[in-house]
Amino acid sequence: MENKHIKVDLKNIGQRLDVFLSTFFSDFTRSHIKNMIENGNVLVNDKKVKSGTKLKLDDDICILDYEVKTLDVKPENIDIDIVYEDDDLAVINKPQGLVVHPANGNENGTLVNALLFHLKNLSGINGVIRPGIVHRLDKNTSGLLIVAKNDKAHVSLAKQIETKSCHRHYIALCNGNFKDDEGEIVTNIARSKKDRKQMAVCGENEGKRAITNYKVLKRYGDYTFVEFVLQTGRTHQIRVHAKYIGHSIVGDDVYGNKCKFKLNGQLLHAYKIEFTQPTTNERLSFTCPLPDYFQKVLNKLDN
Repeated sequence: MENKHIKVDLKNIGQRLDVFLSTFFSDFTRSHIKNMIENGNVLVNDKKVKSGTKLKLDDDICILDYEVKTLDVKPENIDIDIVYEDDDLAVINKPQGLVVHPANGNENGTLVNALLFHLKNLSGINGVIRPGIVHRLDKNTSGLLIVAKNDKAHVSLAKQIETKSCHRHYIALCNGNFKDDEGEIVTNIARSKKDRKQMAVCGENEGKRAITNYKVLKRYGDYTFVEFVLQTGRTHQIRVHAKYIGHSIVGDDVYGNKCKFKLNGQLLHAYKIEFTQPTTNERLSFTCPLPDYFQKVLNKLDN
């Protein structure tokens, strides 16, 4: 057991303490976090506070007797598609069904296990559980992912995502026929109060701002083929926003409806990524084709 300290940054000023902590302890229910606070296991600037305490810049949040769960993450010879690699980074085409990093109860068979086998170096900023992982894709989302091979590159790439100079493009097949050819979805997103494993659109005083742009690529009557561009990177953002506007992604068994196609997950693919190489400052851009199962569905709709 040890004490864990978390510093409040600009992004989290004014947020409730319990809401803030729920982003760090996704496996805990809101009631469990509330009990931690009420029992004095959470201090703000060395003082016992209430769950609804609004946070200020540089507040020191201390979780007493915090149990650090360590996992023994081992390299595994799992085939991965390395689209590009240099001394600073690698771009991976992640298949549907592959989890990005280990977690308790799911310690093997992840992208991180594969990266430890195939790449000599990975950045250590995100610790032993998420080495090299700058941003993530959901288990059943396929496509391009950047991996940092050193801390300098990791900081640069994370900054590019934060400042929106790293452009991430997704394509998806959505249920229903979009009213507009293009648009922007702007909401706040937070962890669902009904199901802690899900995210949901929430009020302006909750969660974090989430912005997604979309453009219709093709219409199929009951379905729409759409390009999504992330302006922010919230958990499950595109899937939550698609549901919010009434056009859930086909095959999404969490945020969607029953699907007539035989699928193992949502038809959402990160097909393009553009960013600046951290050392050379060269602008790099990569694309990858649709997976076969995705293309087969489009072929059926075309016919």
